Amino acid sequence: MARIPRLAGIDWREIARELDESGYARLPGLLAPSECSELAALYGEAHRFRKRVVMEQHRFGVGEYQYFGYPLPALVRTLRAGCYARLAPIANAWREKLGARERYPAALEAFLARCRERGQTRPTPLLLHYRAGGYNRLHQDLYGAVAFPLQITCLLSKPGADFTGGEFLLLEQRPRMQSRGEAIALEQGEAILFPTRERPVPGQRGASGAQMRHGVSAVRSGERTALGIIFHDAE
Repeated sequence: MARIPRLAGIDWREIARELDESGYARLPGLLAPSECSELAALYGEAHRFRKRVVMEQHRFGVGEYQYFGYPLPALVRTLRAGCYARLAPIANAWREKLGARERYPAALEAFLARCRERGQTRPTPLLLHYRAGGYNRLHQDLYGAVAFPLQITCLLSKPGADFTGGEFLLLEQRPRMQSRGEAIALEQGEAILFPTRERPVPGQRGASGAQMRHGVSAVRSGERTALGIIFHDAE
């Protein structure tokens, strides 16, 4: 199985603090340039994927993405399982803050078994590809009744060399407040960790759930490829 040395060296307590404070956390240098190139090159290998989506056909934006099929590429499989194990305690802390009884198992395979029990059997890790003029509308990645509250996007292309524009977008909507948006420019190999649907935010009567949506701003030139890691499978 592929190894990701950076994963073990991340301060996950600091990541939890950043998520609570900002609503997202950056993981710089999660993948090496060679790993980014390796993954981006898979986009043209149709047998690796179970489904291709052209965004314009569904009014999702302009661009396309492909969902990997099982078995996942070794690097994607390692990243998904390794990150899940470190994020499950954060996800459980969020559930507790929101007063929810649901808790997540410590290992990814146990969580995927829960997905299978609810008919969610199709893998959701994906590669996203945009050309000049491409963008992704703000959305949430929910594929059934079971959903993990955090997910990851890792930029595989090199800003300034492969493309310009294409910032990662986050929009937060807190109860009884106007929306807050942020545009985040990632580096090659850098990942961003962010909420799938909501995150706990403090209020006068305890924590409440702030709704989160994400997308990608318009690519001005070149081509942009990214890896998305969603932990729950789809129906």
